[in-house]
Amino acid sequence: MTTGTVAEVEIPADEFALGQTLSTIDGLTVEIERVVAHPDDHLMPFVWVSDGNHEATEAVLAEDPSIEYIELLVDLEDERLYRMEWVDQIEMLVRLLTEEEGTVLAARGAEQSWHFRIVVPERAALSRTYEHCQEHGLSLTIRNLYRLEDGRHGRFGLTAEQQEMLILAHEHGYYTVPREIDASDLADELGISHQAVSERLRRGHEKLMKNTLISKNAE
Repeated sequence: MTTGTVAEVEIPADEFALGQTLSTIDGLTVEIERVVAHPDDHLMPFVWVSDGNHEATEAVLAEDPSIEYIELLVDLEDERLYRMEWVDQIEMLVRLLTEEEGTVLAARGAEQSWHFRIVVPERAALSRTYEHCQEHGLSLTIRNLYRLEDGRHGRFGLTAEQQEMLILAHEHGYYTVPREIDASDLADELGISHQAVSERLRRGHEKLMKNTLISKNAE
């Protein structure tokens, strides 16, 4: 039986989609709800765009060279859902979805990069995609790998919520000296309580210590 592999990868925004939009609008966050690959090397993703100034953001999106078509589907107070068609510069993801039979589990774009969590039928599929990117001058960085059957605990024992919390804290300067953001700001960012933030950070740090430093020293 083929063992599925989950990979967490990072791609510079200017080598992928919406690079111009992400670099133009400070604090903009986009998340892919669902993505469909077409045989003509185009993607049609459903994308949540979180930004307080929808009109200004749409004006930038209209000029983004990676977008061939865009349609507003849902208009909420803090975010909007669009259906887009991306041009063929996003060849890497098309290759994963079509040739390697991969699936996107999560995708988030912010500032200068995109972060993906994908699953492929076998690790060799990811290796082929990585080599393809290298040959074509694309900067695909593999941040983490774990087996599909390991489930949520494959990420150093972290739950999805704990991992999200730690990544968000890092990206927003929680670990810098001096700190650029505190736990209350992180709580506001995620829409959860200060206590929930503290709990996720504490348990996340504990699991990272146990499954990296402590387990390594025990070997």
